[in-house]
Amino acid sequence: MRAYTSDQFVLPLPEGHRFPMPKYRLLKEKVSAELPAIHLHEAPPASDGELALAHDPVYVTAVAEGLLSEAAQREIGFPWSPRMAERARRSVGATIAAARTALAEGVAANLAGGTHHATADKGSGYCVFNDVAVAARLMQAEWHRSHRALLRVLVIDLDVHQGNGTAAIFADDPTVFTFSVHGARNFPFRKVASDLDIELPDGCADAEYLAALDQGLAEVWRRHAAHPPGLVFYLAGADPHENDRLGRLKVSAEGLAERDRRVLAALRQRCLPVALSMAGGYGRDIHETVSLQARTLALAAESWALWRAREPAMEQSGE
Repeated sequence: MRAYTSDQFVLPLPEGHRFPMPKYRLLKEKVSAELPAIHLHEAPPASDGELALAHDPVYVTAVAEGLLSEAAQREIGFPWSPRMAERARRSVGATIAAARTALAEGVAANLAGGTHHATADKGSGYCVFNDVAVAARLMQAEWHRSHRALLRVLVIDLDVHQGNGTAAIFADDPTVFTFSVHGARNFPFRKVASDLDIELPDGCADAEYLAALDQGLAEVWRRHAAHPPGLVFYLAGADPHENDRLGRLKVSAEGLAERDRRVLAALRQRCLPVALSMAGGYGRDIHETVSLQARTLALAAESWALWRAREPAMEQSGE
């Protein structure tokens, strides 16, 4: 399975900053050392034109040229620097590359991404650009150019924080369906309605969490019975975990693994290609967060292998 990463994901931050930036380096190292089925590739930077598919060009220029106000930088949570702008471009580029690969091979991943709080004209909550929104719009354009057909997109957002930016960008777009399962009392405190939102109470544990997921997925498939999606973006946040500093839920490591198995199996059964993003993870122990994300990637690689094994049988049957 192909996954996309970059040394640029690791941004130097002021001492005492609460964002766990080292997790990207640690995850890359863990994947390289322990998951031989995953082949890492350098994430390309997204261009201004690609970013403008989902973002106001004035905002894209402000990020690129260091014109963000102090207030805008505070809302994002990162101080501006050329490295910050480059990191944001590559985070989007990695999801673009993963989406292209998923359409060809079934499953692919970005070792970062899931920057779902960024809206068209501003960043927020450690999110500069919205990687899934840009990649979705670009894949739709490329699909139409090559196939002369509409590519419907499904976003499954299981980060513990609601994907308000993604919901806002696609609010009036019936070709992209946004589905979010998140903490009701967590950031962002002013939610933007997704096509389907499931809100969970503080302290929600495995049984309740997985039941809510099953209920939501059943509704997603019901609504897509006539027009199924052709591409799925899965934000596999580690922050519903019981030891997450910002999560407020009580989902165990095994509960998160079961979540991933259920999502990946449902997509595989429906022959829906999926691009994963790691999204949030703010564990009290950063190594625990990295282990949770590595397990998600290991399960994705298993799903990819099942996709690949199925292809000869599909060719023989004429599918």
